[in-house]
Amino acid sequence: MSNSTVSLLMLGLLFSSIGLAYFIYGKKQNAIVPLVCGLILMIIPYFFGSILLLCSVCVVLIALPYFIRF
Repeated sequence: MSNSTVSLLMLGLLFSSIGLAYFIYGKKQNAIVPLVCGLILMIIPYFFGSILLLCSVCVVLIALPYFIRF
């Protein structure tokens, strides 16, 4: 395994864990934005092969519930 593959796996685990926390929070609080962002954060690491692209999209998704509140 190359270093970039290991980095993608570790970042995928990190962002999926944050997504799980958002999903649980959104489900308990009946908040749709954290719930949807959590689902997307758990699924999205499977589709990106670039570290920079993965990090940029996931950081936007992590910040999204802070700026959009319903």
